[in-house]
Parts: sequence; structure tokens; C-alpha cells
Amino acid sequence: MWRGVRWRVAGPLVLGALLLWAWALRTPQPARRADDTVAGRELPLIFIGGVPRSGTTLMRAMLDAHPDVRCGQETRVVPRILQMRQHWMRSQKESVRLEQAGVSKAVLDNAIAAFCLEVIVRHGDPAPRLCNKDPLVLKMGTYVLELFPNAKFLFMVRDGRATVHSIITRKVTITGFDLSSYRQCLTKWNHAVELMYQQCKSLGSARCMLVRYESLVLAPAATLRQVLAFLDLRWHDNVLHHERYINQPNGVALSNVERSSDQVVRPVNLDALDKWVGQLPADVRADMAELAPMLSVLGYDPWANPPHYGTPENTASHPP
Repeated sequence: MWRGVRWRVAGPLVLGALLLWAWALRTPQPARRADDTVAGRELPLIFIGGVPRSGTTLMRAMLDAHPDVRCGQETRVVPRILQMRQHWMRSQKESVRLEQAGVSKAVLDNAIAAFCLEVIVRHGDPAPRLCNKDPLVLKMGTYVLELFPNAKFLFMVRDGRATVHSIITRKVTITGFDLSSYRQCLTKWNHAVELMYQQCKSLGSARCMLVRYESLVLAPAATLRQVLAFLDLRWHDNVLHHERYINQPNGVALSNVERSSDQVVRPVNLDALDKWVGQLPADVRADMAELAPMLSVLGYDPWANPPHYGTPENTASHPP
């Protein structure tokens, strides 16, 4: 993730990438009006979002096993260009400068959409449905829907106590998270998930579906049937056995640098459901409802230790 110096260095790099991309497309094009949209913005893209360590990688691996879908690894650059645009728009001075330079909202939206499309389309194999799994993109979901009006979003949600325990024990670097403090990380989790929750609500149920990690691992068949129906995708048994297609042609491509790669090579399992139980400091457990009120909003009992997430589905009717 991005911290002070990294942001100052990476900002020019992203701008440089945009300039190189524009330079590569200097071949003569038919004249377009300023308000014309670039080709591809009508694609029914799929975006998987959520706080890191909430099951986003597992969901994208399952979808990648579907013959009609390609998600691929995290690009990391897509949320950064969106964050840069957000930074520009928050600054009155920058907004005025852009307008005065002839860089209207329509021009900027087209440029950002074209850049995102170039990354999403070309960083993996072609497929009828393309998907992006950069978790923090959902923070800007309503703007992404402006860019791609036919897009749909999956909002992965997990018990914040499990998410934070995983972030800390696996040393996942996230801007603003202090990996030495459960209390601080739970506060940060609450803020991030609240923002995404509000974005998902604003997008509406026809565009954004909340999916619980616990439901995905306890009842993968039932959960994925709902997910595929929401995405207007046909059912395919491959999604229940993503581990068979790891690094296979048109299968599930994994990156060696993604934190969850070592976990999604295995079949769906319940191992990570309650690893956090007994690991949180007593003072943090005592203040849980105040530290993370979004637990209750999302349907988790802040006092349950251990909680009951549900009953595993009968897998006998879904043989491997």
C-alpha cells in the first residue's frame, strides 16, 4: 500500500504510464466530440472489493475457474489511478486548473476509463466476462459505476476480528494500519468497511452484492449459485473446485507476491474461520462493540467468542 514517500514517487510513475499509453495511441483516429465515450465503457465488468483479508482472493479464484470469466491477479495500479483522480477532485485548486486547461470531467473520465480498461483487458487471457480484483476499488464504487455503467460489484465481508487477526499475523501492509495494535487495526477496519458498505448501498442491490466470507466457505455451492445469478452467469461446477485450475491455461493465475496465494491453492476449507478466537487482547474484547460498531451492522455478534457463523452445507451432493 501507499505511504508518504512511496506516494510521492509512485504518483509521477502513474502519470508517466498514462503519458506513455497516450503516446502509444497517437495513430490518427476518427474525429470525436469531447463528450464521446471511449469504446469499452459499456462492458459488463465485474469488480470484487472489500477490506483485504476478507476473502476477495478466494472469490476471484472461484470465478477464475469459471470458463466464461477472467479476473486475474491484483493489478494494484487501478485503485491508484482512481485515488489520484479522487485527490484531484477534492482539491478546488486542482479542479480549476484542470478545467482551465481544457481537461473537463468528460475528458478525464474517458482517459481514466481507457487506462483502466487497458490494464484490465490486457493483463490476462481474453474471456467473455472480465473481472477486476483490486479490493480497495470499492471505496470509489459509485465513480467506477459512472465510468462503467454496466458493471457489477461483489462486496466481500468477513468478521472484522478474523480480518484484523489475519492482517496482523500475516503482516499485511495496509496504509494507516498499525500491525502492532489490535485496537487500532479494528478501528481502521471499521472505518474502511463502513465506507465500502455505504458505497455498496449507494450502488444499489442491482449493482452491488454483499457476500460473506463465512457463507462462502460454509456453503460454497449455495453462495456461488447466488453470486453467479447476480452476475448473469451460467452455473458451472468448476467454481467449486478452483484448486484444480491453478496456473492452468485459461485457469486461475496466481502471483507469487499476493498474500493469499498460498491459501487459495487448497480446496475451500474452514480452517481460517475462527483462528482469531482467544488471540485478541482482553481489553480489546471488552471494548469490541465500541471499537467496531460495524460488526453489529453486518450481522456479527461483537460479544460472541467464539461466534456461530452457520452450519456447513451437505457436500455429499457436490462430489469432487
